[in-house]
Amino acid sequence: MATEEMTPAYAREVGERLRDIRRQQRLSLQAVEEHSEREFKASVLGAYERGERVISVLRLQRLAGLYSVPVDQLLPRSGADRRDPDRSASEPEPSLSVPVRIDLSRLESLIAPERDLLRRYIGMIQIQRGDFNGRLITIRSEDVRALARVFGRDEVAMRSRMDELGIAG
Repeated sequence: MATEEMTPAYAREVGERLRDIRRQQRLSLQAVEEHSEREFKASVLGAYERGERVISVLRLQRLAGLYSVPVDQLLPRSGADRRDPDRSASEPEPSLSVPVRIDLSRLESLIAPERDLLRRYIGMIQIQRGDFNGRLITIRSEDVRALARVFGRDEVAMRSRMDELGIAG
């Protein structure tokens, strides 16, 4: 049976993802140590983030739970995943019309018939973007139109409904 070892370059990429997610959540290394009840010591987590130590799958899974993100979001993306495959690297981002900022904590505590579907859709956006700051997420006009179609509304009515629900800001 062949064994595979993690290359130092890959360990650094994993570390960068760990650091990115921790910073998105505005946590210091010490705060993670405290929240984990010292399971993840700041010095060890820092070594993981610098790629100096290799994190085990079990520890990676526990850290994902602590950060409330899917485990795969703590792993580096392949080159193909880092950009939209339908656009060339030199092509600029398309201009987007007015985006909507969603308050994730209000969405989580929402009591409305739309809640589950909104949470799933916005959760997919978070995974796609690797954005787990836990507070706000900005969705594009195209996302608002897609949600409007799902709920049988037009975009203006969907924006109005998100305002009524108190999740849009």
